[in-house]
Amino acid sequence: MNKQKIIAKQRQRRRYHSRSKSRGTPERPRLSVFRSHKHIACQVIDDVARKTIVSASTRDSDLAASISYGGNKDAAAAIGKAVAEKALAAGVKQVRFDRGDYQYHGRVAALADAAREAGLSF
Repeated sequence: MNKQKIIAKQRQRRRYHSRSKSRGTPERPRLSVFRSHKHIACQVIDDVARKTIVSASTRDSDLAASISYGGNKDAAAAIGKAVAEKALAAGVKQVRFDRGDYQYHGRVAALADAAREAGLSF
């Protein structure tokens, strides 16, 4: 079997496993993280209503001016702080952290730590 297909299946299995345990509710929505090589993005999602409450990304025009490169831990921390501020303004104080199929270290951990410092509780 093609090695890329095997890797894709493993990532999909990890994603399903972690997301099955973290469904977002109106009281405690899900903070979902997506990262690529050059950018990082996250959004707070209410899975019951199927609505995105707030989102932040290194590609947003207001945040891209202050971030030189979106693929490092400094950018992830800035995005974590920005999404936490937006979520608190929208009335969300508690979230469930959804790392997807990414390991909890590096940029994902930096984003989570910055969101916690800005006032969100996981």
